[in-house]
Amino acid sequence: MAAPLWAVGRKDGRMKTLACRDVGVACDWVGKGKTVDEVMAKAKEHAKKEHGMTEIPPDMAAKVKAAIKDE
Repeated sequence: MAAPLWAVGRKDGRMKTLACRDVGVACDWVGKGKTVDEVMAKAKEHAKKEHGMTEIPPDMAAKVKAAIKDE
């Protein structure tokens, strides 16, 4: 039996989410993806575009990764 479309890419069917506010930034952005890596890539692009961050320091990257949740 094939997996439902909402479950494609995830064994449990849940998306990963990250909110800028969850890492202490006053920003309403929320990123979603099928994997932690996908959400991290979106967060990196958002940080560059909206917050002027040319790179994410390792301590911030760890904080961001820890804040990613299952939807």
